[in-house]
Amino acid sequence: MITVEDIDNAPDEYSGPSKSQRKRESTALQDLGAELVALSKERLAKIDMPQRLHDALLEAQRITKHEARRRQMQYIGKIMRDVDAAPLRAAMDEINGVSKAAIIRQHQLERLRTRLMEDEAVFSEMARDYPGADMQHLRQLRRNALKEAEQGKPPRAFRELFRELRDLEGRRPRQG
Repeated sequence: MITVEDIDNAPDEYSGPSKSQRKRESTALQDLGAELVALSKERLAKIDMPQRLHDALLEAQRITKHEARRRQMQYIGKIMRDVDAAPLRAAMDEINGVSKAAIIRQHQLERLRTRLMEDEAVFSEMARDYPGADMQHLRQLRRNALKEAEQGKPPRAFRELFRELRDLEGRRPRQG
């Protein structure tokens, strides 16, 4: 027979995370899986992950029936328990523009766009740094952006210039 004193004197043993904690972790993995499913196939291909997870994500994108998709999402959550989720979370943060590196790159591109708007001589620098860039198109966007600003129109070409610069940066080979 176990007495109250036996219970009070029993050593406290850690039996791992609580059921609630395991449930929160599992839900977080499923949510991350849902974010990954929402990405395009091209973006998914750029993220380093096990082939099994990649295949499951592509399959989830293909499924349209609610219940089948729900089961597939649970399966993705199960696969993700065996995968280190930190690199996947970092990749999603970068895609969503949350990471410091992404913010720094965005600010650099904004500064480059500002320099382009102020001085056309920056195009020679651009030709050197981005071989294969369509300089004629970039010059046209600059002219249109300057005209829009002069006429007080919405900055459509100004934004388009930023998108072009961002695309150029994305195609640029990584140095290092």
